[in-house]
Order: sequence, then structure tokens, then C-alpha cells
Amino acid sequence: MPTSQLRLFQLISPALPVGAFSYSEGLEVLVQHGQLADGPAVAAWLEAELCRGALTLEAASLPRLLVAELAELRERDSWLLALREAADVRAQQRQMGASLLRLLADLGFEPPALDLAWPAAFALAGRALEIPAEALVEAYLYGWVANQLSAAVRLVPLGPTQSQRLQLALAPLIARRAVELSGSDPDALWIGGVGSGLAQLRHAELYSRLFRS
Repeated sequence: MPTSQLRLFQLISPALPVGAFSYSEGLEVLVQHGQLADGPAVAAWLEAELCRGALTLEAASLPRLLVAELAELRERDSWLLALREAADVRAQQRQMGASLLRLLADLGFEPPALDLAWPAAFALAGRALEIPAEALVEAYLYGWVANQLSAAVRLVPLGPTQSQRLQLALAPLIARRAVELSGSDPDALWIGGVGSGLAQLRHAELYSRLFRS
């Protein structure tokens, strides 16, 4: 097995210390409002986000970020962060990005001294770990789904076995979208994640919450 593939497994491991487990990205709001009450509803939500959510623009930007010079890296990082309407999610992206860059530095990879959000930091990690672009895009989508399902297990009547069934069932869509997005121009794509954006904005209004976004 190539070393780059083993490094990729490390990058999407739940043990990666970036705090992804503490965010739901609006999922908590949808559950509290009764819109995601069971496994099929969660599956439909994840499929919709994989097809037209904001993460698709982030994933499509990874091949460019992987080879970008500093000026382009900063510009696209700012553009992607501006697509996230909710302050909670922007804070999440900044925190996770900073944590990943700090980890890369601690591991001896010496990333550039920039404040970057999660997608750009993920691309720099892919560069440092010598991961091919399409594999990095696939891992980004897979990791997002895994984190959403982890949140769903704690919020929905969704057991860990059903969560694994959903992750397995979504694998063909993740693989297909990775191929499509790897070859797409992010500037020419559109997104339709209005429901997701509204849910993320309403998270700060929840009376009680388990997650930070």
C-alpha cells in the first residue's frame, strides 16, 4: 500500500485533533425542529448536501488549493469562508483550520505562516502528505459525511449500526461526486444549500445545544 494512502487515512481519522466532533453544522437545529427524525431523513439530507451544499464548492476548490501560491491560497480561502453565512460555521472553519496547521507544524511539515480556514488547511495537509487531488477530494467528502453521522448518532434515534449502513450506502455517491468535483471549475459551479445555511444561522438561537455549530 502506498505511504500516501496511509497518510490519507490519518488525515480523515476521528483521532485527528482538530475538534470536528464538536460541530453539527446545523444538524442540531434540524433535529430539534423535527425535520430529521430518522435514518432515511438523515440520508436524504446528506445526499442533498453532497449534491448541492457549500461543501461541494470547498471540495471542488481543493485541487487548486493543493498547488496554489500564497496569494491565490489567501484569496480562495477568503472566498470559501465568505460562502458560509453563519458566524458559528465560520468560527468552526477557522478553528479547525488553525488546529490542522498547528498539527502540521508540530509534525515537522512547516506549513506557511497563514491563518487559513479548514478547506485551505486541508489542502495544505494534502500537499504536505503528498496525497493526489482526487483522493483528497474524496476524503474531504467522506470525512464530512462521517462527522455528520457522528453528530446524528447523538441527536437522532440513529444507532451506530444504522449510521454505518448509511455511510456504506453513501459511498458510491461520495466516489462519484469526488470524480465530478475534481474535474470541475469551482467558479462555474452553483450551490443550493439554503436550508443548511438557515439551520446554521439558527443554531445560535437554540435554548440548549450539544454542539458548537
